[in-house]
Amino acid sequence: MTPRERLVARLRRNGVRDERVLDAIGRVPRELFVPAGLRARAYEDAALPIGHGATISQPTMVARLCEELRLTGDERVLDVGTGSGYQAAVLAELAAEVVGIELVPELAERARAALAAAGYEVEVHTGDGTLGLPARAPYDAIAVAAAAPAPPPALVAQLAPGGRLAVPVGGRGEQWLEVVLRGERGVEVVRSVACRFVPLVGEQGFAAGGSGQVPHL
Repeated sequence: MTPRERLVARLRRNGVRDERVLDAIGRVPRELFVPAGLRARAYEDAALPIGHGATISQPTMVARLCEELRLTGDERVLDVGTGSGYQAAVLAELAAEVVGIELVPELAERARAALAAAGYEVEVHTGDGTLGLPARAPYDAIAVAAAAPAPPPALVAQLAPGGRLAVPVGGRGEQWLEVVLRGERGVEVVRSVACRFVPLVGEQGFAAGGSGQVPHL
């Protein structure tokens, strides 16, 4: 069994049920998104540092987030906090179009290079992910790979009717993954699993080095 196959088997044991998500993770070469000095750990089910206070997300959490978005293959997806590019790659296996946004220019450039090396056509923009990317909206799904004090209203506003936003919500320590659905009856929020992500820094997230002040939905 290869390291990738062992990772997929572990995710299945951890309760990931969506076979499309498991297959997607099994196709993505995670070692291309991990710093060279950590590539021996690429298929651990762990978050790993990538510099600038950011991490490549734990595969279990990437899988959970992708499961919550319930992608069917024809969606446009916004990946917020692209970081290493790994989550964008998994999303690209599941959706028709993926657009990423990353606050740190150096990480955005590295993500572009890693995604291209892995064969994924994903646009990665540099900017404040809490404000989304209005020029490319609306989105059928939005995936956020960092924790916000509340679902950023700008992201909710960029969802297409029936669209879903998956975002970790809470403090700088522990959070819950929340799923926001823009439905016919307005905005509905469902709390999913406990999680722990680095803070989402930006106008509608956390201030760098401080606390976030964002209006709740």
